Amino acid sequence: MDERHRISRREALKLGAAGALGTAALATGTTAWAAEKKEIPIGVQLYCVRQTIDKDIPGHLKALKEMGYDGVDFAGYYGKKAAELRKMLDDAGLKCCGTHTGLNTLQGDQLKATVEFNKILGNRYLICPGMDGKTVQGWKDLAKLFAENAEKLKADGMLTGYHAHGGDFKKLEDTTPWDVFFSNAGPDVLMQMDTGNCAGAGADPVAYLKKYPGRTQTIHLKGQGGVIGEDKLPWKEIFELCQTIAKTEWYIVEEEGGGQKALEVLKRAVDNLKKLLA
Repeated sequence: MDERHRISRREALKLGAAGALGTAALATGTTAWAAEKKEIPIGVQLYCVRQTIDKDIPGHLKALKEMGYDGVDFAGYYGKKAAELRKMLDDAGLKCCGTHTGLNTLQGDQLKATVEFNKILGNRYLICPGMDGKTVQGWKDLAKLFAENAEKLKADGMLTGYHAHGGDFKKLEDTTPWDVFFSNAGPDVLMQMDTGNCAGAGADPVAYLKKYPGRTQTIHLKGQGGVIGEDKLPWKEIFELCQTIAKTEWYIVEEEGGGQKALEVLKRAVDNLKKLLA
């Protein structure tokens, strides 16, 4: 186990105390966690601007930086080489806070190429955006694959994980795909919660952040019934958990319904988010 995942007994006790504190704070409405509040950078999933970004990638990146975003999460590369994209990021003053990379690129000989591409981007989070195990055993097999990949990637300082979609929380036999996968994948496989997708499927993102602590290094923030801050999700509880037991390193906005006005929606989202975090 690498230094990033190794914890002492004292730290383990601290994690337990943080979880207890989080539960108490949620129940009483206190903000005790704010005393140790850390600054978590804000990224944006570029899938949100998929309908317009092809026309002007540098212009979109510059606009997102000016809005207040610190990084971007790729969902496709627009036919560009990694070095070209890295230069655009550097020119805009942005970091790469993730890539949504298909399951096929995380297997066999393609994994090495995926690692090299992401090294150039400066990204350490290799997240699969969607897959279908079909059966409980199928999801267990996928969990095994990801656990093996997580071990392989440690040498490169990279992490891998899976992104939430609504179908992952639907019943499969007497459980759900999400629970089968994360109960079997091991603690080194990241749980990239998508708050809107989870809640929209009738599940509780707060409950899942508590159930699988320390595994949400990146979280996708999406409102339910409106843009972040104009919706009905319990953001205070979510951010408290991100600050404590979830070990979140990046907030990533994914408000994807803006179409041709996506940049306007993302500006509203980041403004609202910063107010919520203040």
